[in-house]
Amino acid sequence: MPDSKRSIGLIDVTLRDAHQCLWATRMTTAMMRDIAPRLDRAGFEAIDLVGGAVFDVAVRYLREDPWERMRLLSSWITETPLIVHTRGQSLFTFEFFPDDVVELAAERFAANGMRYHTPYDALNDIRNLEIPVRAAKRHGLYVAAGLVYTFSPVHTDAYYTEKARQLIALDVDAIFLKDASGLLTPERVATLVPAVKDVLGDRPLQIHTHCNSGLAPYVVLQAVEHGVDVIHTATSTLANGVSHSPTELVAANLRRRGYDVPVDLAPVREVAERLVYIAEKEGKPVGTPNEYDEFHFRHQCPGGMVSNLAYQLETMGLRDRLDDILEEAWHVREDLGYPIVVSPFAQYIVTQAVLNVVGRDHGRQRYDTVPDEIRLYVRGGYGEIAGTIEANLYDKITRGVAPITERPGADLPPGLARIRAARGPFASDDDLLLAAFYDDSQYRALKENGPIDVEYPIMSTPLATLLKEISNRPSIRSFHFRQTGA
Repeated sequence: MPDSKRSIGLIDVTLRDAHQCLWATRMTTAMMRDIAPRLDRAGFEAIDLVGGAVFDVAVRYLREDPWERMRLLSSWITETPLIVHTRGQSLFTFEFFPDDVVELAAERFAANGMRYHTPYDALNDIRNLEIPVRAAKRHGLYVAAGLVYTFSPVHTDAYYTEKARQLIALDVDAIFLKDASGLLTPERVATLVPAVKDVLGDRPLQIHTHCNSGLAPYVVLQAVEHGVDVIHTATSTLANGVSHSPTELVAANLRRRGYDVPVDLAPVREVAERLVYIAEKEGKPVGTPNEYDEFHFRHQCPGGMVSNLAYQLETMGLRDRLDDILEEAWHVREDLGYPIVVSPFAQYIVTQAVLNVVGRDHGRQRYDTVPDEIRLYVRGGYGEIAGTIEANLYDKITRGVAPITERPGADLPPGLARIRAARGPFASDDDLLLAAFYDDSQYRALKENGPIDVEYPIMSTPLATLLKEISNRPSIRSFHFRQTGA
């Protein structure tokens, strides 16, 4: 029986990763207005808000300024630290940014109300986290850096402990295991968690794993048994599927095992009820548990990516080749030194797999057609490659160009002065960074949309919500109430 005094923290991902997984990242700021204060009251260690696809979708599709979202949510959530999640030197995109852009971003995170930073690098090249971590620490943010988990012959426990040592050398406050495809198993956490925990000493170890394989709700419990201190969870309505484990279930299961979980589930249940309402109103799905599929551990593609790939193949008349392409994706990983199947490399691997399969159908050799991104990756342009690439294949892909050995961001000239000169003046540094991330058409479309609309027809009581809904429907000219029962 565990020590009953041991406390396990929970980090809520409902406002970022959960809807990214299940709602294609389409939760608006207005949808967050009613549920944010309830999550704030629950007692989470932190609340995940913005980063990666959420920042990008807010700009490109919702036309909501993500900096304004940060400010609004920090006014609605006042007790719990808000998390900004970044791809390290790439911030919210797939490209590397100059050091001065990354440093200014850290300053603006703090200025806009963020208190917690969770950066990671898709290749676990810790050099790509040096600038983001040090800049965030300089501006007073708590930094929990990510180690991206994958299953391969080279991603051993020794590999992860060495990466953890490198992060500790950057003076991170905590480390989280980022398992974007839900690949962790109870057997693996039994060796990996103690190994990494032994390196961390007093620093907390967190686990961020998705439910793609259906194992996550049990895996997180076993991870706690072996030393994990904090679990990332989602409100039940937006849990399971390819999202995270349900907060309510994880808390209950941990308590049954004798752990203290300092989270009040009453406001979480209120959030779950409101998310059901929003899902029904918007025609969006709620999370349901996935069945276990052994093939998932071979191709390792995130669930949403598989469904998108199936749709794209159908439009190309190749729907029946899905399994062939996923199988080829595994062989592409083997060939290319086992890149982790997480953005952007998930997209790159699958693209190369499609090119190889289609090319083979037309009598061509594998890797006769190679995207520029794969060429850059093979040269080391995104960072260290965990495995090895056979020499002849390296030459074929790169056309004999020498490898890149320095930190990828080190070769980029400063960017801020150039952006100011080309596209300024800007009303704020927030706008300057938006211009660094997006072209002029995206930037102008966002600015022309004006301030974020925070009104959403969900109120404090069912009656108030009904009245709000009716008022928004001009076709309803009159209505009446009828009380039934005693």
